Amino acid sequence: MTQRRLHLNAFLMSTGHHEASWRLPESDPHAHVELAHYVNLARIAERGTFDSLFLADGPQLWGSVAQRPAGALEPLTLLTALATATEHIGLIATASTSYNSPYNLARKFASLDIISGGRAGWNIVTTAGAEAARNFGLDSEPAHATRYERAAEFLDVALKLWDSWEDDAIVADKTAGVWGDDTKIHPPRHQGTYFSVEGALNVPRTPQGYPLLVQAGSSEDGKRFAARYAEAVFTAQQTLKDAQDFYADLKARTRAVGRDPEHIKVLPGIVPVIGSTEAEARAHEQALEDHIVYEHGVGRLESLLQLEPGTLDLDSQLPSDLPPESAIEGAKSRYTLVVELARRERLTVRQLIGRLGGGRGHLTFAGTPEQVADAIERWFTLGAADGFNIMPAVLPSGLELFVEQVVPILRARGLLRTEYGPRQTLRERYGLPRPANQYLTSPATSPATSPALV
Repeated sequence: MTQRRLHLNAFLMSTGHHEASWRLPESDPHAHVELAHYVNLARIAERGTFDSLFLADGPQLWGSVAQRPAGALEPLTLLTALATATEHIGLIATASTSYNSPYNLARKFASLDIISGGRAGWNIVTTAGAEAARNFGLDSEPAHATRYERAAEFLDVALKLWDSWEDDAIVADKTAGVWGDDTKIHPPRHQGTYFSVEGALNVPRTPQGYPLLVQAGSSEDGKRFAARYAEAVFTAQQTLKDAQDFYADLKARTRAVGRDPEHIKVLPGIVPVIGSTEAEARAHEQALEDHIVYEHGVGRLESLLQLEPGTLDLDSQLPSDLPPESAIEGAKSRYTLVVELARRERLTVRQLIGRLGGGRGHLTFAGTPEQVADAIERWFTLGAADGFNIMPAVLPSGLELFVEQVVPILRARGLLRTEYGPRQTLRERYGLPRPANQYLTSPATSPATSPALV
């Protein structure tokens, strides 16, 4: 039997995932808008034979510009540039179903997939927050369930658009003077609750059929959506037990809707802080925490918990009367993770901000390369993960250390490939089949005609 292999994704964020990373002497506070910075990171990750890299995004300016490098290059534009600077690594971008239209977004991802030779992935988000809503003419964010209803229809339309060209629609018969076969073009003619889309996509079917579909929400609505559609899931889990429970639940949900559980890969986030000794790693972690400006963190935490400004006291624990997750319309799963972390470890607000400063709720792990590899292997072999979303606290140094010191250990243990081998699409890299065109298969088995999720 073929040994199960670990999947690694590099989550790239400006100078690193730690909010204070930009303040370190070696950090460039302008790197977040420099193409050369991202080309360097992509090539480091490719040297480490990562499956993919990922860029987060949102249609708003996040928080105060005083806190950390703010603003970001539009990810599909940036990934198109990275496609020409790399050969193998997958290229995943976040794009919102709440504040885009299916036709334009389907065209952009199809274009990236063609330009990259089949390496595109879409992290599907529904975008929480009133700030984003107000950028698009809304007074407040749509309800959580409404956002997921819209997302399901959005994806339904996108799948129809990506399938609107059959693979052999291009004839290119110079003698007969026939370039394409009109009988192999299938306009969606979609009329739904949120979208009306008539015509076929103006981009041919892509190398992958359609991009790798990634999802990051862990609420009930999010897990239902992931079980129906997602092929990779980015998740934040603080403990092995929580990760095992999430993993088993999502695999069971996937099986229950008639999909192969092996066709959805669960990738928890981990922020590795690496030192030659455990003490050195802890010292690196403390140096980052010492650079946090806690007053910035208070406002961000109050926003997440939907509290009035000035509610939290740095040296007190969270209020005992916080609302339940069911009352939250924003980022439900992240809200619950943060509250449970604070309650479980009896953290003050100051301590909680310090814990969140590195990974915003993802697992932060400080240790030697061997200890980091041990932690990854343990979660991977004990039913908690199919791989990991690697989130270096500082970039590029944290990614370089991981590739130079942790990757060789994972390879020696037979968990990670030693080289890429023959050119593959991102789907093939994740062990996923190329999807059949829905217009050539039974509608009952087509993901694009699945029932509404919520």
